[in-house]
Amino acid sequence: MLGLQSCLSTLPLRKHPRLYFFSKIMARTLTLDVSPPVHRWMDTTLQRDAFKKTIPVLAARVPASKTGSLLKSDVMKKSLMDLPKVRSVLRDPHDDLERLVLLNVSEDAALSSEVRNFLQEQSATLVVHNLDLTYDYWTADEILHSILPEELWKGSPSGFAITGHLAHMNLNKEYLPYKHIIGQIVLDKNPMIKTVVNKLDSIDTKYRFFKMELLAGEPNYVVEHHESNCRFTFDFTRVYWNSRLHTEHDRLVQLFQPTDVIADVFAGVGPFAIPAAKKGCAVFANDLNPESARYLSQNIVDNKVASLVRASCEDGRDFIKKVISRARDNPFPAYTGPKLSKMQEKEERRRLQLAKFSPTAAPALVDQSIVENQSRQTVSHFVMNLPDSAIDFLDAFRGVLLESASERDLSGNNANMPMVHCHCFTRELQPDRAEADIIQRVESKLGHQLDTEAALHMVRSVAPNKDMYCISFRLPRDVAFAR
Repeated sequence: MLGLQSCLSTLPLRKHPRLYFFSKIMARTLTLDVSPPVHRWMDTTLQRDAFKKTIPVLAARVPASKTGSLLKSDVMKKSLMDLPKVRSVLRDPHDDLERLVLLNVSEDAALSSEVRNFLQEQSATLVVHNLDLTYDYWTADEILHSILPEELWKGSPSGFAITGHLAHMNLNKEYLPYKHIIGQIVLDKNPMIKTVVNKLDSIDTKYRFFKMELLAGEPNYVVEHHESNCRFTFDFTRVYWNSRLHTEHDRLVQLFQPTDVIADVFAGVGPFAIPAAKKGCAVFANDLNPESARYLSQNIVDNKVASLVRASCEDGRDFIKKVISRARDNPFPAYTGPKLSKMQEKEERRRLQLAKFSPTAAPALVDQSIVENQSRQTVSHFVMNLPDSAIDFLDAFRGVLLESASERDLSGNNANMPMVHCHCFTRELQPDRAEADIIQRVESKLGHQLDTEAALHMVRSVAPNKDMYCISFRLPRDVAFAR
């Protein structure tokens, strides 16, 4: 109850100059200043007890039976207390048969004549009630604004991304002196969060995961994150994960058909591979980072897609050169339709049993028109989600089918060349210039022009002068069979 207390005294309904106090931080159109006390001296250690404020407010004392009349009245609507986390009706501490209906003013002069007349009609008595606000009442933004220097208000760093139980921030250098206070406030105001970290500027040069420091909470970095109806477990300090790419993960997976075979070159812990397998796709998923590959394997099992995803841990260039032959030499089983629920499996067994005795039995739950009759041995899509350097790996596609074609006739199997989805960064912020920059770099690495089927998708802006894109194109046959 936020430490609500009553300090009651009866007030006559009198007139005097109208007073208004507006809290810019709370941004509420009230005649009460409910902003937290200012503590600019606080920089390294959060002192929660310093955040206390007592605000005298008016309350209408009425019999309990008349409470509803006040709350439902159109006349009273704009005068009733509407602060979040504050109850608008309290028991009178001196009389159990009476109630206090809190108003959003501190003096009766702030009430309109219509409100005063209505209260008189209801035999209400105005009293003063002391509203005690503590640290728990104010939001993270409001607490931060009361601590940070005014010049830092505009970019107040209360925003963060959540991965499992962990909140990760990317603080600008001007906020670093306050980093532990910021982390503690984020922890306090978000009950589901147990750990708060700040990403550092340094990044692992080989495996591309961010280094970070603990700001507040438990030093537990192994998270369980849910996305796209999948469960992912991983050590946030040892692998790359970006929750802001959720939409991009979904977008690409929606492009795949359940019958497709996907080669995920930089799979990480499986944000593309596992949702694609849940859809029915067969997936070769690879990552150079042993920790990523380990958690990828765990996530494959946890999400029950072990028959559809084959994990590997090798250099992306080697993976590109070998995966097509792997699909050919050890194909995935044919697609047999969407996975049935337990109830549907029971119904299907019943249908099959009936089919033995009745030619007019109920139709199958699986649409046989989408079921394959042959095993899957041709890669349909390559996913290359390593925007910092994925383009540099494109030359690995040169001659990728040449060796296989000389040993066996794979030209028929690859009549339709696979699609390549390559993520990248560009510092060209104009769409037409970004497109020209990316296409030029891709064609330079491939050693071949792209056809008109190439498409560019803007994923997100990662910095004021840096955007992330995904370019999708069909692998040119001349590249795949290049000598």
